[in-house]
Amino acid sequence: MTSANLPILVAIAALYNVVVFGVYAFDKAAARNGDWRVRESTLLWLAVLGGGIGAFLGQRVLRHKTRKPPFHVVLPALFVLQVSLGFTMLLAPETALAAIRAGIQAVAGS
Repeated sequence: MTSANLPILVAIAALYNVVVFGVYAFDKAAARNGDWRVRESTLLWLAVLGGGIGAFLGQRVLRHKTRKPPFHVVLPALFVLQVSLGFTMLLAPETALAAIRAGIQAVAGS
């Protein structure tokens, strides 16, 4: 990753988090109206796959999924992890990429 790609990566991440926030807002409105809801597993996966900031802000601003067992623990943890990773990417991109690779290898078991 070069420094020229960093603004593009930040813009993509920001846009994705806006979309995730929008999905949480949609689900909150559906809950109020008794309409079709987004699956909880989908909401969590959106957060895990890079939308932790948008999901956490959606939870706090919209007061949505604040008491559900996985959400009240997972979303704050993902928020801290993803914000930390973002700052690390900005300050030390090579270190962040090495950490990401190590994490992927640990999860993949290779």
